[in-house]
Amino acid sequence: MADFHQGGVITTLHRLGRTDVGRLERELVSYADTRPIALVLPCLYSELKDVALKGIVQVLERVSYLRQVVVSVSGTAHRDEFEELCHAFSGVRTLTGEPPTLLWNGGPRMQRLYARLRDEELDPGGDGKGRSCWMAYGFVLASNVSQVIALHDCDIRDYGRELLARLCFPTANPHLDYQFAKGFYGRATDRLYGRVTRLFMTPLLRALKSILGALPMLDFLDSFRYPLAGECSMALDLARINRVPSDWGLEVGVLAEVYRNCSLRRVCQVEIAENYDHKHQDLSEGDATRGLHRMVLDISGSLFRHLASYGVEFEAGFLNTLTASYVRIAQDAISSYGADAALNGLAFERHEEEVALETFSRALRAAGLGFVRDPMGAPPIPNWNRVSSALPGFLDELREAVAEDAVV
Repeated sequence: MADFHQGGVITTLHRLGRTDVGRLERELVSYADTRPIALVLPCLYSELKDVALKGIVQVLERVSYLRQVVVSVSGTAHRDEFEELCHAFSGVRTLTGEPPTLLWNGGPRMQRLYARLRDEELDPGGDGKGRSCWMAYGFVLASNVSQVIALHDCDIRDYGRELLARLCFPTANPHLDYQFAKGFYGRATDRLYGRVTRLFMTPLLRALKSILGALPMLDFLDSFRYPLAGECSMALDLARINRVPSDWGLEVGVLAEVYRNCSLRRVCQVEIAENYDHKHQDLSEGDATRGLHRMVLDISGSLFRHLASYGVEFEAGFLNTLTASYVRIAQDAISSYGADAALNGLAFERHEEEVALETFSRALRAAGLGFVRDPMGAPPIPNWNRVSSALPGFLDELREAVAEDAVV
């Protein structure tokens, strides 16, 4: 049986024993009139070739409580490839028997909408997960059907009905009334995964706290067991007012926006699976434009910008101290994870862990120096309130563009 420990400044909802998935799903159906749920799936065309997506679709064909399924397709400008994805999801149906909505970000009408946003100085960023999610949220807002949005990636290899039901439950249940729920889970098979969380994010937050002392936003971020998890659910109003980063800083940026816009008592993290496996990114230690190296750069930049907005000052001396403190805490973490792996009979390549730490420390310093040179960095995508104010008819145009691009 899992632990029931509550730590940090948010509520933790644990997986205590075996989940009765049928009970959760029946309750979610009963809430469907007052808290209808939209599932948003950012999906790359390349994921069509991965066994993970096929498994997700097979599970969704057996899920009966979703009012909307919105698949936000990126990575292709070819209609035949878009139609392949449409066919892949053709067996999925919502609570009311409707097929999923596939939003083609590379489609001609959607491209015209993106160009219009840029013309109005409402830059939606480049093609990526952040923009894909943001535009899907806009479609959910435009359709005026759902009150809750759940989000997860399309590369989950051990996806199941339990994961989705547990992710939706805290925000869809009106008696709990959470506005935001972040998923967490174990990341171990024959070895420990989750390197960016284990060896970068958590040690960095602890290093910042050791230097800056008590800072509410740091306490908030450090309360999440898996702050970089891609799975969350939220009340519709958050999708309207949150700004969304367009780079790998997405998860940190979303949490910073939640901290800014939500009462802490309406934020929780929920254990959605006993274990979790998905596509693993390369470290790319020699290339700062790819893989985990790029991810750490973007996460660091996002965190620095948000801390600066709360009055934290960054300069060369601070960055030197932060890097040294981070390295010390991360080295201690490697020793702890090595002992954990030994006790549980897991493979543990200490050299690989140290190489990852060295790569992350270089990226941290580079991101800090980049922030000093350009404190604003890449701006987040404007929230939907601002877009609707600047372009009052844009959401209607979005709904029409999605429908027209989807005509086969």
